[in-house]
Amino acid sequence: IEREICASQTELTPCLFEYVYLARPDSIMDDVAVYKSRLRMGEKLAEHMLKAWPDHDIDVVIPIPDTSRTSALQLANVAGLKYREGFIKNRYIGRTFIMPGQAQRQKSVRQKLNAIDLEFRGKNVLLVDDSIVRGTTSKQIIQMARDAGAKKVYFASAAPPVRYANVYGIDMPSRSELVANGRTDEEIGEFIGADRLLYQRLEDLIEAVREGNPEISRVDASCFDGRYITGNVSADFLQTVAGARSDQAKAQRTEALDVAEISAYH
Repeated sequence: IEREICASQTELTPCLFEYVYLARPDSIMDDVAVYKSRLRMGEKLAEHMLKAWPDHDIDVVIPIPDTSRTSALQLANVAGLKYREGFIKNRYIGRTFIMPGQAQRQKSVRQKLNAIDLEFRGKNVLLVDDSIVRGTTSKQIIQMARDAGAKKVYFASAAPPVRYANVYGIDMPSRSELVANGRTDEEIGEFIGADRLLYQRLEDLIEAVREGNPEISRVDASCFDGRYITGNVSADFLQTVAGARSDQAKAQRTEALDVAEISAYH
């Protein structure tokens, strides 16, 4: 048996995006209950919304299934708004932000969700999602809400703008494919077609996680602030990652796998 110490000094540095999106709500990670952290995300997002937009005209809060449900429900509770389920999810469609190709992502969004017209017709709705990555899903869902009869469609994200690539295990798009790259919040809102867009503040997201475990003194928020905790992520490395994660690269890998499967049958 051989033992090797890879790091002489270690520090607990959990990834924020896991709590926002990836983890199951019944998980407990680093002594933080994911469900409770998402409740706090909704609470802090509501407080931010009420300060930034005290004269809002929102009729109803509707989550984008499934991950955002907890945060959306708590936002509605804190803000004193109605909460309704407005979308029915097809559970046989995977996560769209990692799918190769814009056309495939757009097709999958329509296959994944169906709107309940009665919950939208004639109303000013606030759609709540866990995050906005490419903007593909958000843009189509907002259009679906309008097609279902919504008067106005507002959008809130339980996470801050995703502006940078993640290099620590999440197959996130290259930075150039992120909708928040090089855009202001107003420009993102215009791109996705929202009447108004509200993001969670990074400091509030950090606090929503840390409240579950005060021993956490540092977090990995690199996809939000571009600060890579290992300190050795160079521009060349990021360029290599971007090339490997681009739609073109994924399409080439998919084509190669298809060819290999066909060859295996002959």
